[in-house]
Amino acid sequence: MSEIAKASGLIDGPQEVMDAAQFADVSGVTHVLRFDEALCTGCGLCEAFCPMEVIAMKDGSPVAVAAEACWGCETCSGQCPVHAIRIEAAPGAGCAAEPEEPAPPLDKETRDRYREWAAVLRDVLGLRWHPVAVSLIRAGEPLPDVPEPTERLRYCQALMAARRGRALMMPANRHACPDGTSILGLTPIPAKLASGELYILFHKLDSVEAAQRMVGERPSLPARSVRATVTCPLDDPRCKAEVVAVIGTPEQMMWLSMATSYYTGHRHDFHASGYNAQCVETTLLPLTTRKINISFGCYGCRASSDVDDAMMMMGIPVTLMDDVVRGLRELGKRAIPQSRDKVYLPPF
Repeated sequence: MSEIAKASGLIDGPQEVMDAAQFADVSGVTHVLRFDEALCTGCGLCEAFCPMEVIAMKDGSPVAVAAEACWGCETCSGQCPVHAIRIEAAPGAGCAAEPEEPAPPLDKETRDRYREWAAVLRDVLGLRWHPVAVSLIRAGEPLPDVPEPTERLRYCQALMAARRGRALMMPANRHACPDGTSILGLTPIPAKLASGELYILFHKLDSVEAAQRMVGERPSLPARSVRATVTCPLDDPRCKAEVVAVIGTPEQMMWLSMATSYYTGHRHDFHASGYNAQCVETTLLPLTTRKINISFGCYGCRASSDVDDAMMMMGIPVTLMDDVVRGLRELGKRAIPQSRDKVYLPPF
């Protein structure tokens, strides 16, 4: 376990691991796998890459042997070289859970404060998209009145949807990435991810030892300690935010870094690896360390969302937002416009 994880009060020791059959309790039957026998070559990549061990090869053909555990993550179809796999939502997949009394709505004072933050971030930085308010609803807490997606999404996809104006709440059975849910405390980690096996298949790391070290050193919340994730545009908040995620250019991230230290002059220690970008680097680290953190993105979020190649991310704990906004306002008076005007660029 990494020193930063220990210092943040996260889980002490390896994550809880569950096999595919146990994950059915979390997942429910929400997807149906269709295999096109005319196209299938029997290569077995779908079986190898499925993180939930849903697929097995029988007599040279893929069979869904644990369909109830399918998360609809589309790893199998994405890796199929002949596009012989189709994943469909099962009947009733979008049905809501039993109704319950929602959490009280956000008070007007907090809503107005968040909207003011959003306006400053967008106006001073020139952000193209909404800053995103992130909340983790803990086990035992009431759920806010926020719509769930009709199909499973990855956490990074929900963040990207929020930056475009869509508010979403996702319990575990609305998440499509079991890696992200295990990091954010919604579920235990699947065995094929805990072992490092899947990372080797993706050629993301050189060895099982390296993969296991990466998994072991990343921070995570205890399994089942979180009930749902909520991602909303910061100017359309639905519940109290814990982290503000900003997606923008490296130059915009620079100004946010400077705004954070405008009144103190301190330098930042950022933790980024290219693995588990949005769930660890943009969300969990700022949440638990109470410090800003940057992320370059990761394989998953860049392969499954519309984040631009020139974009990067920053997570800001809500406890720092007042100071960040004040510092940004000051930087916007002279430093930012002069820098963007290239006042020291010699004429050619």
